[in-house]
Amino acid sequence: MQIEERQVGDVMILDLAGKLTIGEGDELLKDKINSVIHQGHRKLVLNLAAVPYVDSAGLGQMVSTLHTVKRQGGTLKLLNLTKRIEDLLSITKLLTVFASYENEQEALDSFS
Repeated sequence: MQIEERQVGDVMILDLAGKLTIGEGDELLKDKINSVIHQGHRKLVLNLAAVPYVDSAGLGQMVSTLHTVKRQGGTLKLLNLTKRIEDLLSITKLLTVFASYENEQEALDSFS
């Protein structure tokens, strides 16, 4: 798992690449989120276009990330869900918990 961060206006976009699984991406995501929140960013987008697989630990970390961001007064949105991740979120009834967008501009516009 690799996470690249880039800022567009006042929104921090985290481009995730690789599997979001136990021991591979879950701790990395947690550390990155804590880091950007500590830097003062409150508008976050997780770009999942290059994430082929999410296991239960990865899913748990996504939910934990959402709660961490909300506790700090921030907003977290998902971008470019793959079919597999969208199905996983639908089956677990989490699709209604996360705001998700198909293109970056829509996600950015949703913050205003």
